[in-house]
Amino acid sequence: MSLIEVEDLRKTFRVAVRQQGRLGALKTLLAREYRDVCAVDGVSFTLDAGEMVGYIGPNGAGKSTTIKMLTGILVPSSGRILVDRRVPHQQRVEHVRRIGVVFGQRTQLWWDLPTIESFELLRHIYRIPEPRWRANLREFTELLDLAPFLDTPVRQLSLGQRMRADLAAALLHEPAILFLDEPTIGLDVVAKERIRQFLTDINRARGVTVILTTHDLEDITRLCRRVVLIDHGRVIYDGSLEALRQRFGHQRTLVVDLDQDVDGLQVPGAELVRREGPRAWLRFDREATTAAALIAAVAARYRVRDLTVEEPAIEAIVRGIYETGSAG
Repeated sequence: MSLIEVEDLRKTFRVAVRQQGRLGALKTLLAREYRDVCAVDGVSFTLDAGEMVGYIGPNGAGKSTTIKMLTGILVPSSGRILVDRRVPHQQRVEHVRRIGVVFGQRTQLWWDLPTIESFELLRHIYRIPEPRWRANLREFTELLDLAPFLDTPVRQLSLGQRMRADLAAALLHEPAILFLDEPTIGLDVVAKERIRQFLTDINRARGVTVILTTHDLEDITRLCRRVVLIDHGRVIYDGSLEALRQRFGHQRTLVVDLDQDVDGLQVPGAELVRREGPRAWLRFDREATTAAALIAAVAARYRVRDLTVEEPAIEAIVRGIYETGSAG
Protein backbone atom coordinates (compact mmCIF):
# COMPACT_ATOMS: atom_id res chain seq x y z
CA MET A 1 0.00 0.00 0.00
CA SER A 2 1.32 3.45 -0.94
CA LEU A 3 2.07 5.99 1.78
CA ILE A 4 0.07 8.69 -0.05
CA GLU A 5 -2.91 7.97 -2.32
CA VAL A 6 -4.68 10.73 -4.22
CA GLU A 7 -7.58 9.83 -6.52
CA ASP A 8 -9.61 12.22 -8.70
CA LEU A 9 -8.98 15.09 -6.29
CA ARG A 10 -10.93 18.30 -6.94
CA LYS A 11 -11.21 21.65 -5.22
CA THR A 12 -13.57 24.41 -6.32
CA PHE A 13 -13.74 27.87 -4.75
CA ARG A 14 -16.78 30.15 -4.89
CA VAL A 15 -15.53 33.61 -5.81
CA ALA A 16 -17.49 36.87 -5.76
CA VAL A 17 -17.84 38.61 -9.14
CA ARG A 18 -16.84 42.27 -8.96
CA GLN A 19 -18.70 44.55 -11.37
CA GLN A 20 -17.17 47.74 -12.76
CA GLY A 21 -18.36 51.29 -12.11
CA ARG A 22 -20.56 52.85 -9.44
CA LEU A 23 -23.71 51.08 -10.62
CA GLY A 24 -21.85 47.79 -10.68
CA ALA A 25 -20.54 48.37 -7.16
CA LEU A 26 -24.09 49.09 -5.97
CA LYS A 27 -25.38 45.90 -7.61
CA THR A 28 -22.57 43.93 -6.01
CA LEU A 29 -23.49 45.36 -2.61
CA LEU A 30 -27.21 44.59 -2.95
CA ALA A 31 -27.13 41.30 -4.86
CA ARG A 32 -23.69 39.75 -5.01
CA GLU A 33 -23.01 37.29 -7.80
CA TYR A 34 -20.60 34.38 -7.57
CA ARG A 35 -18.72 32.11 -9.94
CA ASP A 36 -16.97 28.80 -9.35
CA VAL A 37 -13.21 28.57 -9.87
CA CYS A 38 -11.72 25.07 -10.17
CA ALA A 39 -8.24 25.12 -8.61
CA VAL A 40 -7.62 21.36 -8.68
CA ASP A 41 -9.33 19.32 -11.36
CA GLY A 42 -9.11 15.53 -11.08
CA VAL A 43 -5.57 15.08 -9.75
CA SER A 44 -4.46 11.48 -9.10
CA PHE A 45 -1.11 10.06 -7.99
CA THR A 46 0.49 7.80 -5.39
CA LEU A 47 3.73 8.10 -3.41
CA ASP A 48 5.69 5.33 -1.75
CA ALA A 49 7.54 5.68 1.54
CA GLY A 50 10.98 7.24 1.15
CA GLU A 51 10.35 8.98 -2.17
CA MET A 52 11.47 12.55 -2.88
CA VAL A 53 9.04 13.98 -5.42
CA GLY A 54 8.95 17.39 -7.08
CA TYR A 55 5.42 18.76 -7.46
CA ILE A 56 5.77 21.69 -9.82
CA GLY A 57 3.77 24.01 -12.03
CA PRO A 58 3.31 27.67 -12.96
CA ASN A 59 1.62 30.18 -10.66
CA GLY A 60 -2.06 29.34 -10.24
CA ALA A 61 -1.61 25.74 -11.41
CA GLY A 62 -3.03 24.25 -8.19
CA LYS A 63 0.19 23.23 -6.41
CA SER A 64 -0.39 25.00 -3.10
CA THR A 65 -4.07 24.03 -3.05
CA THR A 66 -3.10 20.37 -3.43
CA ILE A 67 -0.53 20.63 -0.62
CA LYS A 68 -3.10 22.29 1.66
CA MET A 69 -5.52 19.41 1.07
CA LEU A 70 -2.77 16.84 1.69
CA THR A 71 -1.87 18.53 4.97
CA GLY A 72 -5.50 18.84 6.09
CA ILE A 73 -5.74 22.65 5.88
CA LEU A 74 -8.36 22.52 3.11
CA VAL A 75 -11.25 20.11 2.61
CA PRO A 76 -11.52 18.65 -0.93
CA SER A 77 -14.66 19.34 -2.96
CA SER A 78 -14.53 15.71 -4.12
CA GLY A 79 -12.11 12.87 -4.60
CA ARG A 80 -10.16 10.71 -2.19
CA ILE A 81 -6.99 11.36 -0.14
CA LEU A 82 -5.21 8.91 2.13
CA VAL A 83 -1.98 9.99 3.81
CA ASP A 84 -0.41 7.23 5.89
CA ARG A 85 -3.86 5.52 5.89
CA ARG A 86 -5.57 8.65 7.26
CA VAL A 87 -7.95 11.18 5.72
CA PRO A 88 -6.14 14.46 6.50
CA HIS A 89 -9.10 16.77 7.15
CA GLN A 90 -11.03 14.15 9.14
CA GLN A 91 -8.19 12.94 11.38
CA ARG A 92 -6.22 16.14 11.78
CA VAL A 93 -4.74 15.55 15.24
CA GLU A 94 -3.32 12.15 14.34
CA HIS A 95 -2.36 13.42 10.89
CA VAL A 96 -0.27 16.42 12.00
CA ARG A 97 1.80 14.21 14.29
CA ARG A 98 2.98 12.27 11.23
CA ILE A 99 3.80 15.18 8.94
CA GLY A 100 6.15 18.16 8.86
CA VAL A 101 5.43 21.30 6.85
CA VAL A 102 7.72 24.15 5.77
CA PHE A 103 6.39 27.15 3.86
CA GLY A 104 9.21 29.33 2.55
CA GLN A 105 7.18 32.52 2.88
CA ARG A 106 5.98 31.86 6.46
CA THR A 107 7.52 30.57 9.66
CA GLN A 108 6.16 28.22 12.30
CA LEU A 109 8.53 29.69 14.89
CA TRP A 110 7.55 32.31 17.49
CA TRP A 111 8.71 35.67 16.16
CA ASP A 112 9.85 37.28 19.42
CA LEU A 113 11.28 34.20 21.12
CA PRO A 114 14.83 32.86 20.84
CA THR A 115 15.04 29.96 18.39
CA ILE A 116 15.74 27.40 21.12
CA GLU A 117 12.59 28.43 23.02
CA SER A 118 10.51 27.86 19.88
CA PHE A 119 12.00 24.37 19.70
CA GLU A 120 11.13 23.78 23.38
CA LEU A 121 7.53 24.88 22.81
CA LEU A 122 7.27 22.44 19.91
CA ARG A 123 8.51 19.68 22.20
CA HIS A 124 5.53 20.31 24.48
CA ILE A 125 3.04 20.72 21.62
CA TYR A 126 4.03 17.40 20.01
CA ARG A 127 4.72 15.74 23.39
CA ILE A 128 8.15 14.61 22.29
CA PRO A 129 10.03 12.69 25.00
CA GLU A 130 12.89 14.89 26.17
CA PRO A 131 15.72 12.41 25.43
CA ARG A 132 14.46 11.98 21.85
CA TRP A 133 14.00 15.73 21.45
CA ARG A 134 17.53 16.44 22.66
CA ALA A 135 18.99 13.78 20.37
CA ASN A 136 17.17 15.23 17.35
CA LEU A 137 18.10 18.79 18.30
CA ARG A 138 21.76 17.79 18.63
CA GLU A 139 21.74 16.13 15.20
CA PHE A 140 19.96 19.00 13.43
CA THR A 141 22.13 21.61 15.15
CA GLU A 142 25.20 19.90 13.70
CA LEU A 143 23.79 19.25 10.22
CA LEU A 144 22.26 22.72 9.82
CA ASP A 145 24.83 24.70 11.86
CA LEU A 146 22.17 26.13 14.20
CA ALA A 147 24.43 26.72 17.22
CA PRO A 148 25.41 30.35 16.37
CA PHE A 149 21.79 31.56 16.51
CA LEU A 150 19.92 29.23 18.89
CA ASP A 151 19.69 32.06 21.45
CA THR A 152 18.78 34.70 18.86
CA PRO A 153 15.14 35.89 18.56
CA VAL A 154 13.56 34.61 15.35
CA ARG A 155 12.81 38.14 14.13
CA GLN A 156 16.57 38.86 14.06
CA LEU A 157 17.48 35.83 11.94
CA SER A 158 18.51 36.14 8.32
CA LEU A 159 16.30 34.41 5.76
CA GLY A 160 18.77 31.55 5.42
CA GLN A 161 19.04 31.09 9.21
CA ARG A 162 15.26 31.14 9.61
CA MET A 163 14.78 28.55 6.88
CA ARG A 164 17.30 26.22 8.53
CA ALA A 165 15.55 26.68 11.86
CA ASP A 166 12.16 26.01 10.24
CA LEU A 167 13.45 22.77 8.73
CA ALA A 168 14.69 21.61 12.13
CA ALA A 169 11.37 22.59 13.74
CA ALA A 170 9.42 20.59 11.14
CA LEU A 171 11.45 17.45 11.86
CA LEU A 172 11.87 17.50 15.65
CA HIS A 173 8.86 15.21 16.15
CA GLU A 174 10.19 12.73 13.55
CA PRO A 175 7.44 12.94 10.91
CA ALA A 176 7.15 10.30 8.19
CA ILE A 177 6.34 12.90 5.52
CA LEU A 178 7.80 16.37 4.92
CA PHE A 179 5.93 18.91 2.77
CA LEU A 180 8.13 21.72 1.46
CA ASP A 181 6.75 24.80 -0.29
CA GLU A 182 9.54 26.96 -1.80
CA PRO A 183 12.13 26.06 0.86
CA THR A 184 15.01 27.85 -0.89
CA ILE A 185 13.18 30.98 -2.08
CA GLY A 186 15.34 34.08 -1.74
CA LEU A 187 18.39 32.20 -0.45
CA ASP A 188 21.96 32.59 -1.68
CA VAL A 189 23.91 29.77 -3.33
CA VAL A 190 25.64 28.65 -0.13
CA ALA A 191 22.39 28.53 1.89
CA LYS A 192 20.60 26.61 -0.88
CA GLU A 193 23.38 24.04 -1.03
CA ARG A 194 23.31 23.49 2.74
CA ILE A 195 19.54 22.91 2.72
CA ARG A 196 19.71 20.57 -0.29
CA GLN A 197 22.41 18.50 1.38
CA PHE A 198 20.43 18.36 4.63
CA LEU A 199 17.31 17.12 2.85
CA THR A 200 19.32 14.47 1.02
CA ASP A 201 20.86 13.29 4.30
CA ILE A 202 17.52 13.17 6.13
CA ASN A 203 15.86 11.26 3.30
CA ARG A 204 18.64 8.66 3.19
CA ALA A 205 19.20 8.30 6.94
CA ARG A 206 15.60 8.43 8.15
CA GLY A 207 13.58 7.48 5.09
CA VAL A 208 11.50 10.65 5.31
CA THR A 209 9.16 11.01 2.32
CA VAL A 210 9.51 14.49 0.80
CA ILE A 211 7.07 16.41 -1.41
CA LEU A 212 8.72 19.53 -2.79
CA THR A 213 7.03 22.42 -4.57
CA THR A 214 9.35 25.06 -5.97
CA HIS A 215 10.00 27.39 -8.89
CA ASP A 216 13.74 26.75 -8.56
CA LEU A 217 14.12 23.73 -10.82
CA GLU A 218 17.71 23.27 -9.68
CA ASP A 219 16.15 22.06 -6.39
CA ILE A 220 14.22 19.45 -8.35
CA THR A 221 17.25 18.37 -10.39
CA ARG A 222 19.43 18.00 -7.29
CA LEU A 223 16.90 16.34 -4.98
CA CYS A 224 14.19 14.47 -6.89
CA ARG A 225 14.22 11.47 -9.18
CA ARG A 226 10.51 11.82 -9.87
CA VAL A 227 8.52 14.89 -10.85
CA VAL A 228 4.78 15.57 -11.10
CA LEU A 229 3.88 18.48 -13.39
CA ILE A 230 0.56 20.21 -12.86
CA ASP A 231 -1.06 22.89 -15.02
CA HIS A 232 -4.56 24.37 -14.82
CA GLY A 233 -5.34 22.00 -11.96
CA ARG A 234 -4.48 18.82 -13.91
CA VAL A 235 -1.48 16.49 -13.85
CA ILE A 236 0.19 16.68 -17.25
CA TYR A 237 3.25 14.55 -16.46
CA ASP A 238 4.18 12.06 -13.73
CA GLY A 239 7.47 10.21 -14.04
CA SER A 240 11.22 10.34 -13.66
CA LEU A 241 13.37 13.32 -14.59
CA GLU A 242 15.39 11.12 -16.91
CA ALA A 243 12.27 9.93 -18.74
CA LEU A 244 11.14 13.56 -19.01
CA ARG A 245 14.45 14.44 -20.70
CA GLN A 246 14.25 11.43 -23.00
CA ARG A 247 10.65 12.14 -23.99
CA PHE A 248 10.76 15.92 -24.44
CA GLY A 249 14.44 16.90 -24.50
CA HIS A 250 15.20 16.01 -28.11
CA GLN A 251 17.69 18.83 -28.59
CA ARG A 252 21.21 18.13 -27.28
CA THR A 253 24.34 20.23 -27.66
CA LEU A 254 27.86 19.14 -28.62
CA VAL A 255 30.49 21.57 -27.31
CA VAL A 256 33.66 21.32 -29.41
CA ASP A 257 37.07 22.79 -28.56
CA LEU A 258 39.07 22.94 -31.79
CA ASP A 259 42.83 23.15 -32.10
CA GLN A 260 42.38 26.57 -33.77
CA ASP A 261 39.65 28.97 -34.85
CA VAL A 262 37.94 27.80 -38.06
CA ASP A 263 35.87 29.96 -40.41
CA GLY A 264 32.67 28.51 -41.84
CA LEU A 265 32.41 25.61 -39.39
CA GLN A 266 29.83 23.16 -40.72
CA VAL A 267 28.90 19.65 -39.59
CA PRO A 268 26.10 17.64 -41.27
CA GLY A 269 23.23 16.88 -38.89
CA ALA A 270 23.99 19.78 -36.52
CA GLU A 271 23.27 23.49 -36.25
CA LEU A 272 25.97 25.93 -35.16
CA VAL A 273 24.31 28.00 -32.44
CA ARG A 274 27.29 29.73 -30.81
CA ARG A 275 30.98 30.49 -31.37
CA GLU A 276 33.67 31.76 -29.00
CA GLY A 277 37.04 31.59 -30.74
CA PRO A 278 37.98 27.94 -31.26
CA ARG A 279 35.01 26.74 -29.15
CA ALA A 280 31.73 25.93 -30.91
CA TRP A 281 28.29 24.82 -29.76
CA LEU A 282 26.51 22.45 -32.13
CA ARG A 283 22.84 21.64 -31.54
CA PHE A 284 21.43 18.34 -32.81
CA ASP A 285 18.26 16.28 -32.51
CA ARG A 286 18.76 12.99 -30.67
CA GLU A 287 16.07 11.39 -32.88
CA ALA A 288 17.88 12.36 -36.09
CA THR A 289 21.44 11.44 -35.15
CA THR A 290 23.53 10.19 -32.26
CA ALA A 291 26.24 11.96 -30.31
CA ALA A 292 28.73 9.29 -31.40
CA ALA A 293 27.97 9.86 -35.11
CA LEU A 294 28.27 13.63 -34.71
CA ILE A 295 31.56 13.34 -32.82
CA ALA A 296 32.94 11.12 -35.60
CA ALA A 297 31.86 13.67 -38.23
CA VAL A 298 33.55 16.53 -36.36
CA ALA A 299 36.76 14.56 -35.79
CA ALA A 300 36.91 13.64 -39.48
CA ARG A 301 36.82 17.31 -40.55
CA TYR A 302 38.69 19.23 -37.85
CA ARG A 303 41.48 18.88 -35.32
CA VAL A 304 39.72 18.53 -31.97
CA ARG A 305 41.15 19.21 -28.50
CA ASP A 306 38.08 18.38 -26.40
CA LEU A 307 34.39 17.41 -26.72
CA THR A 308 31.44 17.63 -24.32
CA VAL A 309 27.82 16.60 -24.79
CA GLU A 310 25.32 18.80 -22.92
CA GLU A 311 21.85 17.51 -22.06
CA PRO A 312 18.94 19.98 -22.34
CA ALA A 313 18.33 21.98 -19.18
CA ILE A 314 15.29 20.80 -17.24
CA GLU A 315 14.08 24.43 -17.09
CA ALA A 316 13.92 24.60 -20.89
CA ILE A 317 12.05 21.28 -21.13
CA VAL A 318 9.46 22.25 -18.50
CA ARG A 319 9.00 25.69 -20.05
CA GLY A 320 8.35 24.07 -23.43
CA ILE A 321 5.72 21.76 -21.93
CA TYR A 322 3.91 24.66 -20.28
CA GLU A 323 4.00 26.74 -23.45
CA THR A 324 2.37 23.95 -25.47
CA GLY A 325 -0.11 23.33 -22.63
CA SER A 326 0.29 19.55 -22.68
CA ALA A 327 2.73 16.74 -22.12
CA GLY A 328 0.70 14.33 -24.18
